[in-house]
Amino acid sequence: MSLARVHNFTISLDGFGTGEGQSLEAPFGHAGERLHQWMFATRFWGEIVGQPGGSGGVDDAFAQRHGPGIGAEIMGANKFGPPGWHEDPEWKGWWGPNPPFHTPTFVLTHHARPSIEMDGGTTFHFIDASPAEALETAREAADGQDVRIGGGPTMIRDFLAAGLVDHMHIVVVPILLGRGVRLWDGLEGLEKDYGVEDISSPSGVTHVTFTRAGV
Repeated sequence: MSLARVHNFTISLDGFGTGEGQSLEAPFGHAGERLHQWMFATRFWGEIVGQPGGSGGVDDAFAQRHGPGIGAEIMGANKFGPPGWHEDPEWKGWWGPNPPFHTPTFVLTHHARPSIEMDGGTTFHFIDASPAEALETAREAADGQDVRIGGGPTMIRDFLAAGLVDHMHIVVVPILLGRGVRLWDGLEGLEKDYGVEDISSPSGVTHVTFTRAGV
């Protein structure tokens, strides 16, 4: 069976995966771009935005694992758009005409709408489903490849609570946000189900991986 994987998901020292006050102008609320500066400096990010250069090293090595072997993605409604996006029939996500997913991408939302086919192989499907139902649907679309659980923090927490995540890469950034949406709430003892490893980077972030026993 294909695996359910989380990649490049970034949190603050106090566990917040996004800041408070998300909006069209501030996708990560008061956190701004601080959570993801480590990624913006990598070759991986340069390839996504079509700019040459970028650093190699440990940050880039982890970031590059985002795509290989992935046949579908599941994302939460707040990753697809700002609060109220479902009221705008023209909203097609943050990423322009060619989103960086290049697979079937399932948006978990209570506001279903017709699927949107984008350039580059991404098709957004809007489904109202439990984590287990969404994963089953995404696995069918992935055609034997793995499924990426794309975030945000509430959605990843729900998949973890349901015992559905096989591999997870979390990046801990040395900042304190103080408010927003936390990843770990209600998941006490989660580490008992996984092999956990961490690698510190010269950029100041720590890459923590969780791999379910037997995977």
